[in-house]
Amino acid sequence: MSKATILVIEDEAEIRDMLRFSLERAEYTVQEAETAEIALEKLQGKLPDLLLVDWMLPGISGVELIRRLRKDELTAAIPAIMLTARGEETDKLKGFDSGVDDFLTKPFSPKELMARIKALLRRSGAQDSEQLIAGIMTLDLGQHQLSINGENVEIGPTEYRLLEFFLKKQNRVYSREQLLDRVWGRNVYVEERTVDVHILRLRKLLTPFGCDGWVKTVRGAGYRFSPDDVTSKDSA
Repeated sequence: MSKATILVIEDEAEIRDMLRFSLERAEYTVQEAETAEIALEKLQGKLPDLLLVDWMLPGISGVELIRRLRKDELTAAIPAIMLTARGEETDKLKGFDSGVDDFLTKPFSPKELMARIKALLRRSGAQDSEQLIAGIMTLDLGQHQLSINGENVEIGPTEYRLLEFFLKKQNRVYSREQLLDRVWGRNVYVEERTVDVHILRLRKLLTPFGCDGWVKTVRGAGYRFSPDDVTSKDSA
């Protein structure tokens, strides 16, 4: 089963290893960073579904890292759990003020960690299953397979990533620049015209099934995926 990706930001190797073992045992995909600076570099690529952040990081602290991420439109919505030995109420209030979603006070049990992660992913709407569904369309993340009206459909890797993003972010408008950041990654340098090319390819692929109108062109703004509004006037 395809699971969510979790970025662990922890400078202590033993704790990082323990977290990786527990998360991989639960079939999550794990990324690691020893410092906030390394985490910021990793966040230039494909974004994780959740962050596990140690409070007392060398250099930029965990609290300051979350504060910075909340100010960036690209990373503002990533749910974050703070790992800390500081259990005082004033410390938690400071963390919540920075944008932390939940706290785990060290030492903690792996079972409690998994419960907190599942609850936060569920609240945030992050996908923790192997299928994304919209109308007659199903994207199986485990098998990397698109099916429409029960028929398997061949889809290129870029169109797959683009459709996966749209299915996770339905009915919201994204500019070409935002799509480049989210689908291609900030560290990939391609022209905005590239987005238009792959949107056209995706629509062509969806046309035989009558789903091409689900990918809307919002004039002057960008694109929106709206499977329940195929007659919108702003589609093209």
